[in-house]
Amino acid sequence: MAGYTERKGEVQTRLRRIEGQVRGVQRMVDEDAYCIDVLTQISAVTRALQGVALELLDDHLGHCVRDAIEAKGADADAKIAEASAAITHLVKS
Repeated sequence: MAGYTERKGEVQTRLRRIEGQVRGVQRMVDEDAYCIDVLTQISAVTRALQGVALELLDDHLGHCVRDAIEAKGADADAKIAEASAAITHLVKS
């Protein structure tokens, strides 16, 4: 089970809202909106996606990684490495 399963509806709602923001950016480009206004909206979409990513990462650490550590199996090291790689990827994006 994914760490975010209990909040799946909330995550989906946020992603749908972001999807709407992206469509809004597309409309702005279609309508030749001012460059800075388009860039401002792209920045807002990026921050919104980063917010969802951070929440999913927190859920992963609090659920998947914690469960693997509590089980004390080889899976724990793999889950920690996986989380570390995800953090690195998010920081670089």
